[in-house]
Amino acid sequence: MSRQLHLNLFINSRGHHEASWRHPDASPLPLTDIRFYQDVARRAEAGLFDSIFLADQLALGDDVAHAGRGWLEPITSLGALATSTSRIGLIATASTTYTEPYNLARQFASLDHISNGRVGWNIVTSWLAAAARNYGGESQVSHADRYARGEEFMEVVTALWDSWADDAILDDRATGNYARPEAITPIDHAGAYYKVAGPLNLPRGPQGRPVFVQAGSSETGRRFAARHAEAVFTAQMEKATAQEFYADLKKLAAAEGRVLDQVLILPGLSPLIASTEAEAQRQSRALNDLTDPEVGRKRLSGRFGGYDFSHLPLDKPLAPEDFPDPDKVEAARSRTEVIVGLVRREKPTLRQLLSYLAGARGHYTTAGTPEQIADLMEDWFKTGAADGFNLMPPLLPTMLDVFVAEVVPLLQKRGLFRTEYTGTTLRDHYGLKRPPSRA
Repeated sequence: MSRQLHLNLFINSRGHHEASWRHPDASPLPLTDIRFYQDVARRAEAGLFDSIFLADQLALGDDVAHAGRGWLEPITSLGALATSTSRIGLIATASTTYTEPYNLARQFASLDHISNGRVGWNIVTSWLAAAARNYGGESQVSHADRYARGEEFMEVVTALWDSWADDAILDDRATGNYARPEAITPIDHAGAYYKVAGPLNLPRGPQGRPVFVQAGSSETGRRFAARHAEAVFTAQMEKATAQEFYADLKKLAAAEGRVLDQVLILPGLSPLIASTEAEAQRQSRALNDLTDPEVGRKRLSGRFGGYDFSHLPLDKPLAPEDFPDPDKVEAARSRTEVIVGLVRREKPTLRQLLSYLAGARGHYTTAGTPEQIADLMEDWFKTGAADGFNLMPPLLPTMLDVFVAEVVPLLQKRGLFRTEYTGTTLRDHYGLKRPPSRA
C-alpha cells in the first residue's frame, strides 16, 4: 500500500478558535458534559480518523472570565470515551513534572486494557508557573530541569510497562495457576528524581505500552522527541518551517537509531471550510469579531512566562525586540520561538498577531473550499512537511462535520487516506510496531 496520511482530531473547548464557545453554531452542551466529547469522538470515528487528543492544563487560566476551555481531566475522560467508541485511538496529555511514574503507568495500562489497545500518551513537561504553585513549588521548574526529570520519568514508566512478560498470565482454571511469577520482575529503579521498586501491579496492555506522543519543538524538545516519540504534534505557521522541522526531527531520530516511519510528524491544521473562498473568509472574519484583544494579550503573556505586554499599543507594528528572548523563557519555549519568528518575518501589529493566534494559538490556520484544504494537505504531505495532520477545527462539531463530509472523500479519491479501518489498535492505525517486553 502506498504511504497514507494520518489524521488526529484535537478536541479543545467548542473549537480551536478563541471565540468558538460564543458562536451560535458551536455545540450547546456544557464543556463539563462528557456527552460533548463522546459525540465529537464518534463523529471523528465515523470519519475514520486515526485518533483523538485531549490536552491539559494544571492551573486555572487568568482569562477564565472570557474564555471557555475543556475542563475535564483527560485521563479520566478517556475512560468514558473508550466505552463510547470502538476503533478510534484515544490520546491524553499527562505531565512528567507533576505526576508520579507508578501512578501514570497504572492509569495508561488500565486504559489500554479498557480500550482494547487504543491509547496514546501525550508526554508534556509542565511550564506554567501557576501549576508549580498548585503542586507545592514556590517557583516554576526550569526548562532544563523539566526535561531532565522527563528523561528519567520515561525510563521508569517504560520499565514498569515492561515488568510483565507478554505470557505472564496463564489464567488456567484447571490447574489453579493464574500467573507465572518468574515472568513478572521488579525494576528496582533508583535515580536522581525517582525511586521505584516495581513491578507494575497489572499486566501489559494490548499494545505493550501506550503510543508515545510529544509536542515540544525547542532544541531540547526535539531531541526528547527523537529519542522517545512515535507521533509528534507540532505548531508551524508556514510550510517552509514545517519542512525544516520535519527534516530536522527525522535526522535526529535517525541519529538515535530510530526507523523513520516509526516517528510520525503531524503539524496542527485549523481550517475553516465553506463552499467558496469568499464565504470561508467571511466566516473567519465573523469569528474574529467575537474575540477580545485583552484576552489574547493575557494568553500571550502566559506563553512568555508572565511577560507584561500591556504597554504595547494594539495597532503599531511589532518587532522581535518587543518580546523576551525565547532562549531565556522558562515557559512553552517552542511556541515562543514560533511567535517571535512570525513577528520577525511579517511585522504584524499586536492586534493582527492576537487575531492570528486566536485561530489556533500558533498553529497553521486557513480558510477555503474543501478542494483548497485537500490540496494544501496533499502538498504538505508529499513535499516533506507532514506525515499527516493534527486537525484543529475552529468550531466543534460544525467544522469537523464539514471536514468529514467534504474533505475526507477528496483525500480518499486521491488515495491519500483510508476508506476503512484495517486494524484495531492505535498502533495499527499509525503503522507502528508493538514493542516487545524487556521481561
